[in-house]
Amino acid sequence: MDDTTRYARLREAVGNGDVDRRSFFGLLGAAGLTTGLSGGIMSAMATQARAAGTELYFEGWGGVVSEALRENAFNPYQEATGNTVVDATFGGENEVLTKIKAAGNTDGHNILHSSGVNWYKRWVDNGYAVQLNEDNIPNLSNVMTAMIDPFRAITPDGLSAVPYDYGTTGIAYNTKYVSEEKARELGANLLLDPELKGKIGGWGGDWANRAWYGALQSGQDPNDIQDWDAVWDKAREHRDLVLKYWSSGAELMDLLAKEEIYVTEAWSGRVAALQAQGHPIAYMDPPNGLAWMESMFVLKGSPLEAAEELLNFMLDPQTAIAVAVGQKYPPSLDPTKIEMPEEVLNLPAFDPTGQLEGLVFRDPMVWNPQEKEQSKMWNRVQKGA
Repeated sequence: MDDTTRYARLREAVGNGDVDRRSFFGLLGAAGLTTGLSGGIMSAMATQARAAGTELYFEGWGGVVSEALRENAFNPYQEATGNTVVDATFGGENEVLTKIKAAGNTDGHNILHSSGVNWYKRWVDNGYAVQLNEDNIPNLSNVMTAMIDPFRAITPDGLSAVPYDYGTTGIAYNTKYVSEEKARELGANLLLDPELKGKIGGWGGDWANRAWYGALQSGQDPNDIQDWDAVWDKAREHRDLVLKYWSSGAELMDLLAKEEIYVTEAWSGRVAALQAQGHPIAYMDPPNGLAWMESMFVLKGSPLEAAEELLNFMLDPQTAIAVAVGQKYPPSLDPTKIEMPEEVLNLPAFDPTGQLEGLVFRDPMVWNPQEKEQSKMWNRVQKGA
């Protein structure tokens, strides 16, 4: 199809009401870019499309995760629509929430790579949710029901986020210094092995993560903790053995790769990335280990139409699978609906059933009410109390 015919057909679609003016410019931009045209109507209109684009501010976890999103989602989206995604890295969502509350608005904050149901409820409870028009996100139909339902239970009138990936927080260990037999025997207590003092790490950015492992180490069900003193006693025991608490996935990978630490709790996808790089790092999920799902949360005050367009683009199977392969976390797509490549089938925590029944998640109704008191307790423990 030549430029003039393509342009005429798009104009006709606008005239018929099949395509709105904003989508028209986006389609022109996409068509011009994907066909590699220069000059003429299409190049001029592609330039106009980009000039008319919307800026979306995205915040995520950095490192290989951000690289995968930028390469496989944001750059192609920008080329196709003329919109711009400005991405930044955070150490945790509490950092973002604090900034927003201090500023009194969400300016510069549109979409967060959010830590699942617990944080979804926190953002909603703090009044920062939106109601997405799901008709503008048709690819949401390919997402596992098991991942959508927990979010919809919190906001039954409409979603403020789309589930995007999932994984586990298990234990990573360097096989040069720790045997598989020892790791399996000790389970969560590997993080308390006095023989490894000074070579143990931990994530310091989330009180609930420390509490979950403290519950496992004190023989409790993390979703039904009866003895919080025992939990924090285990956190103190761990603290006294730790070389360093890491604050990001990139730092986690760096500490393990340089063998500054031999053992730490770790995010499954980050360990898979280290393994792909050839590092002798093994990974295990102890019994009742922590599973989580992540979402793309849209904050109040964001340009909704552009945000919905980006979310739909990100949930396109080709895009979502490419991101999954890049960041090493399984996508939220239902594997009974969408065929997965071998690279995804082999990812840690991947569930071929699409039901996620073998994974244990935090119950937000149990954990969120504890946040105010127990997060303060963790801050005291971390500082030496």
